Amino acid sequence: MIKNILKVALLCAITIGFVACTDDATTEKKTTIKIGATPVPHVEILEFAKPLLKAKGYDLEIVEFTDYVTPNIAVNEGELDANFFQHLPYLKEFNINKNTKLIKTVNVHLEPMGLYSKKIKTLEQLKDGATIAVPNDPTNESRALDILVQKGLLTFNDVKLKTVVDIKTNPKNLQIKELDAPQLPRVLDEVDAAIINTNYALSANLNPLKDAIILESKDSPYANIVVVKEGNENKDYIKALNEVLNSNEVKKFIASKYQGSIIEAF
Repeated sequence: MIKNILKVALLCAITIGFVACTDDATTEKKTTIKIGATPVPHVEILEFAKPLLKAKGYDLEIVEFTDYVTPNIAVNEGELDANFFQHLPYLKEFNINKNTKLIKTVNVHLEPMGLYSKKIKTLEQLKDGATIAVPNDPTNESRALDILVQKGLLTFNDVKLKTVVDIKTNPKNLQIKELDAPQLPRVLDEVDAAIINTNYALSANLNPLKDAIILESKDSPYANIVVVKEGNENKDYIKALNEVLNSNEVKKFIASKYQGSIIEAF
């Protein structure tokens, strides 16, 4: 009888210990946040944020990407905790096209898109039949074409996202060349002008405030955002990441580092 009681007690102790260990394992705090980003300015901002996150108990592991597709797929598949490189219109279009479940957490900064050229210094010097290169992904192409609309160079049919086929009037007979966004700085010798995302312009040593012939308005809706997989937005480590990237310290860093070529959006 005593032996049976002892066996039961031992079994209970083992079971309780196993459950306790299991609970400890499942409740163990995550201490490393893995985030994907394109180099300039995203990685630079994240590098500045590292010690701020460290003070909150998290190490920030930054993975660099040079395209706009891979970091979204990596977050959706759980290989990354978050990414930081895109704006909300691009994210929405990506979710539709790729059937991903990604969501925005916070705005961080705005990179005004600009028109650059090695052949002209002013818009008035743009000749009839000139070739202008633009990004070929749907949201950034529409955004780039909006800049030309604002300057009266093109008008478009009423569509959600503008493309070359939607051009209604083209007084200067401009030739619009659609290219992958990272290629745009490299074709400036081949085209009359190119509309380039600021991160790629900065990577090519182009200063938006000094070198852009036209610069997107600061009230643009295309703020760069932190993105996570749906369901992870309320995790403690994501909240910590959001708090740091929307902190006064980061705001001051953006203002000091980029001198208005990039502006905080929170």
